[in-house]
Amino acid sequence: MNPESADFGKIYFLPNLFTAGNLLCGFFALTWIFKYQAVPDIHYIHNSLWLILGAFACDFLDGRVARLGGKESAFGREFDSLADLVSFGVAPAFMVYRIVLEEFPRTGWMVAAAYLACGALRLARFNILSLRGASSNEFVGFPIPSAAAMVVSVTMFMIWLEEKEIITPVGTPEHPLGPWRYVLPALMLLLSAMMVSTVKYPTFKHVDWTMRKSLATFVAALVVLFLGCTWPQVTLAALFVCYLIYGMVRPWVSKRLRKEIEIEDDDSEVL
Repeated sequence: MNPESADFGKIYFLPNLFTAGNLLCGFFALTWIFKYQAVPDIHYIHNSLWLILGAFACDFLDGRVARLGGKESAFGREFDSLADLVSFGVAPAFMVYRIVLEEFPRTGWMVAAAYLACGALRLARFNILSLRGASSNEFVGFPIPSAAAMVVSVTMFMIWLEEKEIITPVGTPEHPLGPWRYVLPALMLLLSAMMVSTVKYPTFKHVDWTMRKSLATFVAALVVLFLGCTWPQVTLAALFVCYLIYGMVRPWVSKRLRKEIEIEDDDSEVL
């Protein structure tokens, strides 16, 4: 009997439990967006943003739990892609459509649809490369979980700016995201292009926390941790913007500096 046939219908519990958590976070994020559609309360959007970040955390953990236990499987990969499409494709696209793009009924849906379609293509390419045995230090194209997290973190940053009245003068009636909300459609188009591009990004899947690093790296990590605790909205958005830009400039970064930043071994397999 074929070993794959013998294992058909069996799943690894813990990794797929995290994947299910990813899917459910995406689903509940959508329910909050629908509630915002009925009653425009910015707290509903806040809830959906945190749920998408929760999905990101689950997605981050499921693969690492599977690799730690040697439990990676074809089932898990396909299940993960389906969950990712809901949480990082449908939910962010619908959220941005609802809070910004509905103002442009003739073209707004195209931006959201382009993001969703490019995200689906990115996931399909990921699965094909995985089947070909390519792995696991580099992504080809900007990963869809990072794209969704970037949309979410930038949205949080805009809400924070508006709540602090940094952009809009006191007493001025304005959209909850302020005038900078029009950045989101442009950002989604950029992310759509980057997801289907051939730009390579480090996966950070094989980070070795026991490796010796320079004092500068340690200090930089402490600074990021401090900023994250002090200004989480600003820090989170800045981190994902840096990750997006890093992939673009990475070919011109020295091998030594790349190794310092990526905290990985010297293998360079592509996924």
